[in-house]
Amino acid sequence: MLDVNQKWALVTGASRGIGSLIALFMAKQGCNLVLHSRSLSHTTKIMQQVKALGVQVYHVEADLANHLAVVKMLDEIEARGTVIDIVFNNAAVQVPYRDDFWSTPVEDFELSFRVNFSAVTTICYRLVPKMISRGIGRVINITSGIMHQPEQAAYSASKAALDKFSKDLGNRLEGTNVLINLADPGWCRTDLGGPLAPDPPQNSIPAVVLGAFMNDARSGRVFEASSFSGMSLQQAVEKAESLSVL
Repeated sequence: MLDVNQKWALVTGASRGIGSLIALFMAKQGCNLVLHSRSLSHTTKIMQQVKALGVQVYHVEADLANHLAVVKMLDEIEARGTVIDIVFNNAAVQVPYRDDFWSTPVEDFELSFRVNFSAVTTICYRLVPKMISRGIGRVINITSGIMHQPEQAAYSASKAALDKFSKDLGNRLEGTNVLINLADPGWCRTDLGGPLAPDPPQNSIPAVVLGAFMNDARSGRVFEASSFSGMSLQQAVEKAESLSVL
């Protein structure tokens, strides 16, 4: 299992929900953090909580729908001299549920793909080559198991694109000690998932952080929350490494 103590992780969408849980879990393992949200004011509370756990932390802001804002955020991290070892591409947008899905506006797809897919590719293309050159890196892209619901076509299509991107990129990382994997937190009661979702966000742990600790040189997998529910991190890593396909 990879030791993340004193490594640096970037968590997008860190101000609430799954992102804040990821940040707190990683901080408890001694991992330093860069916390992203659309506005610095959104991450003030979580940053204080992380600081109390004794690790280094700062926050950055960017509207992930704006490519130039994503680039500016990455420029800031680089200018600070922060070496990012782990990336959690957690932030996402879910456009309105369209009962009349035949009338889904093109804007739904444009926004979904900018935030849920294009921003992730920008982050990966900037940071993964640096990980390869250092011989260490982990990328965890948060996906979704939504299917057969054209009412949510824009969201699910953007996540399907993310899956394809992650698996294809992972195929080229063999022998680099850089791993890129996916995590599906399930349908959780967050601002994104809504109040009717069946699962509390805490159920997403340890699946959503698992990819940061894997040390078996395999990429392109999907770690589903339901498969690791109730397990300790050590138990989850051992189970994941014992499975040939996830």
